[in-house]
Amino acid sequence: MSVLVVGLSHRTAPVSLLERVAVAGDGQAKLLQDMAAAESVAEAFLLSTCNRVELYADVDRFHGGVSDLSGLLARHTGVPLEELTPHLYVHYEERAVHHLFSVACGLDSMVIGEGQILGQLKTSLALAQEYDTAGRVLNDLVQQALRVGKRAHSETDIDRAGQSLVTVGLEQAELVGGHVGGTRTLVVGAGSMSALAATTLQRQGAGTILITNRTYERAEHLADQVGGRAVPMAALQDALTSADLVISCTGATGLVVTAADIEAVLEARRERGVDRPLVLIDLALPRDVDARVRDMDGVHLIDLEVLADVGTGAHGTVDVDVVRRLVGDEVAEFAAAQRAQAVTPTVVALRAMAADVVRGELERLAGRTPDLGAKERGEVELTIRRIVDKLLHAPTVRVKQLAGEPGGASYAEALRTLFDLGPGPMAAVSRADVGADADIDVAQVLDADLSSGASAGEAGAA
Repeated sequence: MSVLVVGLSHRTAPVSLLERVAVAGDGQAKLLQDMAAAESVAEAFLLSTCNRVELYADVDRFHGGVSDLSGLLARHTGVPLEELTPHLYVHYEERAVHHLFSVACGLDSMVIGEGQILGQLKTSLALAQEYDTAGRVLNDLVQQALRVGKRAHSETDIDRAGQSLVTVGLEQAELVGGHVGGTRTLVVGAGSMSALAATTLQRQGAGTILITNRTYERAEHLADQVGGRAVPMAALQDALTSADLVISCTGATGLVVTAADIEAVLEARRERGVDRPLVLIDLALPRDVDARVRDMDGVHLIDLEVLADVGTGAHGTVDVDVVRRLVGDEVAEFAAAQRAQAVTPTVVALRAMAADVVRGELERLAGRTPDLGAKERGEVELTIRRIVDKLLHAPTVRVKQLAGEPGGASYAEALRTLFDLGPGPMAAVSRADVGADADIDVAQVLDADLSSGASAGEAGAA
């Protein structure tokens, strides 16, 4: 397994850049397919959320994989590679596994401990399965990440350590607009985040919940779930005028609420004698609400930039530390299982070779002892097979055990050499110049790849 992840998130990039690299809708499928078609990539998986874009791949060359994935991200988002590079991070092999498990547990989220990432991982995996870009390696990895994430939420109080973006956004809204209870609210969008927003508003006692969406039927469906009312997207400006609190999270690639829209809304509110502030919570990436409304009197905009400043501090140290230890244990166990699984082809080859030897010897015996009875011949054959099975039992069981330990691949290699089994499975990418535990400078990797074209394995062999 040589899993590589290249990505950027709220930890490494400003929201303004994350907006530009957000991959949504059909763009995700196209990027996935191009990833899988890359020369160095065997399998591909894409995780794109409101605060991260990460490309996962099973690769045969480290440098080639970094170059391919970085280049594809730049090409599909239209952001020049030289602009992306300072904000990209790369994790490889066990570090990649550790990163994904941490993400699944909510440890790497903008708001520590949020559980929405599990649903986003499921959706992303389903897309990779639909387009057949995730094979055994990435399917197993993501499925295990989901199990680890569920374990973290069921065995610890990490849920209490952090809150969803919706909850944190509403807390910030209450600081400027007062309690949600009894207020007139508007939710723009009808996806999973919007559904969470609507149910949270219902739970907190919002007076009126309006739902608008480009697909009116979806707005109606969500409105029915929360006791709200659907309004057509064409009536968005009227809905904004009547609302005190707006939560927007759509998948639109352009602005849904422009500065001109809000200017008109504010004028209409003044004519109606409304003196309460209009609070806008924008959870979309790319943003739904024009950032320029932040400077308008009577408007308070709470977007991902604001939440990035307040969200990461809302967690309890104890539960976070427990989950971090859980992740470390799960990574070690997963890596051991992968190493043990990697020796299976060697064991199969050894037993196949032994079976060929037994078959050949039995045929030779049959030619030399034509008068031997069927019963006696059966006893001889059974005895030979038992001897071979007993001789192979200890080394094959032991090599599986040893393979689960760090450096265990050398035992399988020794077995192949001793029994002359020929070329084994593809050798792991050499760590001569990039260790699995090393921090990786993306710019250096890309520079080295462009200047020499050498893979990590080629550099180690030089």
